[in-house]
Amino acid sequence: MTIRFPDPDPSVLARRDEIIAGLAPLVAAEALITSEDERRAFETDGLTAYRQMPLAVVLPSTTEEVSKVMAYCHAHGVRVVARGAGTSLAGGAIAQGDAIILGTAKMTKILDLDFADRVARVQSGITNLAISGSVAHEGFFYAPDPSSQLACTIAGNIAMNSGGAHCLKYGVTTNNLMGVTLVMNDGTVVELGGDHLDSPGYDLLGLVCGSEGQLGIVTEATVRILRAAEGARPVLVGFSKVEDAGDCVAAIIAAGIIPVAIEYMDRNAILITEDFAQAGYPRDAEAMLIIEVEGSEAECDAMLGRIEAIAAGFRPTSVRVSRSEAESAAIWKGRKSAFGATGRISDYICMDGTIPTGQLGPVLERIGTICAGHGLRVANVFHAGDGNLHPLILFDINKPGELQKAEAAGDEILKLCVEVGGCLTGEHGVGIEKRDLMRFQYAQADLEQQMRVKAVFDPDWMLNPAKVFPLEGRIAA
Repeated sequence: MTIRFPDPDPSVLARRDEIIAGLAPLVAAEALITSEDERRAFETDGLTAYRQMPLAVVLPSTTEEVSKVMAYCHAHGVRVVARGAGTSLAGGAIAQGDAIILGTAKMTKILDLDFADRVARVQSGITNLAISGSVAHEGFFYAPDPSSQLACTIAGNIAMNSGGAHCLKYGVTTNNLMGVTLVMNDGTVVELGGDHLDSPGYDLLGLVCGSEGQLGIVTEATVRILRAAEGARPVLVGFSKVEDAGDCVAAIIAAGIIPVAIEYMDRNAILITEDFAQAGYPRDAEAMLIIEVEGSEAECDAMLGRIEAIAAGFRPTSVRVSRSEAESAAIWKGRKSAFGATGRISDYICMDGTIPTGQLGPVLERIGTICAGHGLRVANVFHAGDGNLHPLILFDINKPGELQKAEAAGDEILKLCVEVGGCLTGEHGVGIEKRDLMRFQYAQADLEQQMRVKAVFDPDWMLNPAKVFPLEGRIAA
């Protein structure tokens, strides 16, 4: 299988010099990237197996500059692909030959902090972690925490409705997003939501969050900030069977316990990560859970006691409760570095699908069988508490046919997620990776209804046009 891109429009390619000349007055000279060497840095994102050189790259600094660029592109028939930090693992920020990349990398300002009302207004190019860093001095934090939070931006988080390890308790981006400034395809600037808990009328903010840059360009965001808990402590629980770990997660949730996080790692992931982070993970375990609770010391002790009692019913091989901040930091350093640690030893595709937590045990067994059937290894690292799977399918890009095997295995895993009552994506988005699987999850009538919504905002399909929906059968306004 090879993911297809539409052929570029030759009339746009022929006007490249003219288009660049038209963009030049709209932004600072250093914010317009046109040379081949400099554009090459933007030809791919986290899905590095696919590359497309953009027509040009524009890096505005303000909403007004974005508006001018969008108005120009609309008037001259130029497609636009929005890009935050380029960490998308589904190919969501990969360009096209007849499209410009509009990046938010220069839009990194904190615009307003309101601790009384617990909101922060930021430019959308700010990194996820920088929001928490800007409010930590007052004891606050921004809850969604993707593993790439050091690099990924709030723009990309909104586009993909990103989650993270602590989304089990605090929710994903949509649960912590209160408002956005959105630049439409023709340059019109609109405000959706605001610094209040709810807005009248249709939930357009909910429509934009997770829309993958297909409805407009988010330039500013108002997000909810929360008071940090008194304390937090994780426990590591090792298991001799993958199924026992999955069933333990389901039992904890079924008992009505909502930890801050429940993270899962299988044997391959444990060994790969421990070699890198040396976090004290149990090397003899077939699977491991990181379960974190928060509150006062007494509250943490009580909840961890309940969790240990439940885990005891699934024959754990080891149980280790963190006793210090340094030990907790090491545990989370291992989990947060799992993807990077895997990249040190192998090429991989990171999948993203969701399933009911009651299906974790049998689905994990099937994932292992699927990958073995293709002659590939898999390392499972994911947010187990809400059933958001992230199998890392390992392959060697230098061996002919191995990428295709990995993609075929990934397709089977995603189809399995849908078959057991889940869906194709939890937080990475559809991008190009899952575009052609949309028909597996949705009936044609469902897809057409979604495309009609897209066409209301972008009737000519000029925004991130090769993504999300199958290339055939697209509906114009």
